[in-house]
Amino acid sequence: MDFRPFDTRHYETVPVKVGYSEWAATYEGTVVDLLDLRLLADLTSIDWQSCRRAADLACGTGRTGVWLKQAGVAEAHGIDCTPQMLEMARRKGAHDRLVLGDLSATGFDGGAYDLVVTSLVDEHLADLRPLYAEARRLLAPGGRFVLVGYHPHFLMMGIATHFDRAPGQPVAIESHVHLASDHVAAAHAVGLRLGEMVEGVVDEAWASVKPKWFAKYRSHPVSFAMVWQGPG
Repeated sequence: MDFRPFDTRHYETVPVKVGYSEWAATYEGTVVDLLDLRLLADLTSIDWQSCRRAADLACGTGRTGVWLKQAGVAEAHGIDCTPQMLEMARRKGAHDRLVLGDLSATGFDGGAYDLVVTSLVDEHLADLRPLYAEARRLLAPGGRFVLVGYHPHFLMMGIATHFDRAPGQPVAIESHVHLASDHVAAAHAVGLRLGEMVEGVVDEAWASVKPKWFAKYRSHPVSFAMVWQGPG
């Protein structure tokens, strides 16, 4: 769905590549682990240490790659569409391979990954189907696709992904609302089945890191994680 009917803030909105190119330098200081990395840790259906190779789609500054390696994933390949974000990931050194490119056409070897991960990217895609198709192509038999997303509920409250270009100058990045049913349809179309789902809410842990959010949005779902199981 188009985000614009839900937009209550009316920030200047820029395309994804433009936004993340500008945001790269300050991204680490504004995105908190509670939004995404805590959900990865909450998943119970994946034995991270048994994952030999992971594809990290839209790897950004490398936060997810670092978490995967610390969790025991042996090898991680990352791809992102912005050189600025990739440079930040390269400095972290968690990925064994980094590529500039499109997450829906990675060029990575098909059937070569027992884990595919993407985090905080689906809201920027007008169509989920190419992402799910590429994840399915990359998965080895029995592999899993983990998707961490910004919750559609939060988007529909009018809060688009945004950053400050300068103090007092917020800029939103082009966003789209995808319901859970949209993910199910895209996954089922390529033969993936849901194995696990967790949702993150604005709870007491948020009080110290985003006190304004805690005061205004307490108990609202802000993010989610889905584990999709491939055949075999």
